[in-house]
Amino acid sequence: MDKIEKFTLISKDRSRIKVFEPFEEISKTSPSIDAMMISYGCVYKRSSKPVMKGSRVETIENARKEYKQLLEEGWKKTSIFRNYF
Repeated sequence: MDKIEKFTLISKDRSRIKVFEPFEEISKTSPSIDAMMISYGCVYKRSSKPVMKGSRVETIENARKEYKQLLEEGWKKTSIFRNYF
């Protein structure tokens, strides 16, 4: 199975971020990745940690659709917040 990476998207006006990462069911004996956790938050200053508002778990298919839609809306992949997560 492909290793799914964690990645962060930032909105066009740089005020909101969404973090996509593999969701692993911890209670299972053999962890299988068939879902993504999408966390979302607000960016007040680029130099400070974003304020995360919440998260939800989606199927990989729905997460891919959302990711694609965000890119079409002008969101961009970023790594500037990588050290915060």
